[in-house]
Amino acid sequence: MAEPAANLPETTADRSGSADGSGSAGDVSKTVGDPLAPAPTQTLGALLGHRVYARRWVFLLVVSLLSCSNATLWLSFAPVADTIAEHFSLSMEQINWLSLVYLVVSIPFGIVAIWILDSVGLRWATILGAWLNFAGSALRSVPCMTREKLYPIAFLMGGQTICALAQTLVIFSPAKLAALWFPEHQRATANMIATMSNPLGLLVANVLSPALVKTGDDIPIMLGVYVIPAGLTCLLATACLWESVPPTPPSAGAASSTSEKFLDGLKLLVRNKAYVILAVCFGGGIGIFSSFSALLEQILCVNGYSNEFSGLCGALFIMFGILGALALGLYVDRTKCFTEATKIGLCLTSMVCVAFALVSQMRGQTLALAAICSLFGFFGFSVAPVAMELAVECSFPVGEGAAAGLIFVLGQAEGVLIMLLLTALTVRRAEPSFSTCRHGDVPLDWTAASWCSSSTLHTGACRRSLACPPPPRKCAQELRTILNHP
Repeated sequence: MAEPAANLPETTADRSGSADGSGSAGDVSKTVGDPLAPAPTQTLGALLGHRVYARRWVFLLVVSLLSCSNATLWLSFAPVADTIAEHFSLSMEQINWLSLVYLVVSIPFGIVAIWILDSVGLRWATILGAWLNFAGSALRSVPCMTREKLYPIAFLMGGQTICALAQTLVIFSPAKLAALWFPEHQRATANMIATMSNPLGLLVANVLSPALVKTGDDIPIMLGVYVIPAGLTCLLATACLWESVPPTPPSAGAASSTSEKFLDGLKLLVRNKAYVILAVCFGGGIGIFSSFSALLEQILCVNGYSNEFSGLCGALFIMFGILGALALGLYVDRTKCFTEATKIGLCLTSMVCVAFALVSQMRGQTLALAAICSLFGFFGFSVAPVAMELAVECSFPVGEGAAAGLIFVLGQAEGVLIMLLLTALTVRRAEPSFSTCRHGDVPLDWTAASWCSSSTLHTGACRRSLACPPPPRKCAQELRTILNHP
């Protein structure tokens, strides 16, 4: 049985259980006994009776696995785009739409997903997303189950569309999960873990797809492999998630979280200057990263780089991004320098993007490209969880799902425009080519498109530096709770 945190404060040495409540307290751990919590947080938790539950980590695991699986399904075709196009007799424009459909679907249905999260609850939204993710992954495999390839693009596009619907439900969950289930001193870390599971899925796709697909005959194996984690996540979500919110709030912010109504919240967000600046600039960054992940193989194969090297660059891009997010998340958890971290991260990312635009058009620059992709991920992806947490902080009293979700929807809309713009700026090469692309068309020149993407991100970084510091959500909530507490 849970023991109230309002009892006499205890030290870490006095406790036989862990901070997650694995000792005598069963499923509950006390905020006052958490060694990672600052002293003021322990005292406040003791006075107000806040509790944290060990099953919050199970919820975090399910959301992270779902986000990872969904990301692998999104990018599974991009690292082997030329082989997929040749095997199914499709054009490269059709292959690009298998990735682009994620961005298109998320724009209208992202608003619906925000409403579902705030109205139906986190548990049912996660379960629905898991089932959609599994159904979409299974539908993609149908063309490989028959001897005759009847309209493969219909099954592939249909499966990707269903998976895209699942993405809108899971991608908005980290900020809300962190706010409802985790104490203040763990929120940024929990947000970082759940948010970075998505790029971890991109890392898996960049490594696994080229490793599995050497020829067109290997494509059924690749599609079948990606169904397995989707099915496992669906089972875990259905069996292990019991409730949307904990019985007792973990912090003062969660206890006094009275979000505005859906439409009223959207109106407040549009009128919030600091939030709008953050949404436009960080949304542009999301669009650039989405385009980079989807088009990387096509950009590099033109200058003689193999699919395996393109996958390696994509893997380094994600891997260093996860490391950067881990380091920055822990730093921000302790210092609360959300605004400064976001500004510096976006400015450094824009500089690396310019370097990629230059070096990617040169032949034989494998080491330089690998280093640039690593830095691109380290500075760019590390900002994502911090910016999402900053969006939640500066949008009070709007709900966490709406605050994080609207940024993502705007980012997907900008991603669609950026991908269409980049593909429109490509031209057929006139000079002799060293292309390793396999789809048989005349290689494309991505020079103008690369410089356009770098200038877009640089402009966003400059605009972001003008944003004003947001009002502190946690301070306002805790002050209101203290004043209202008898």
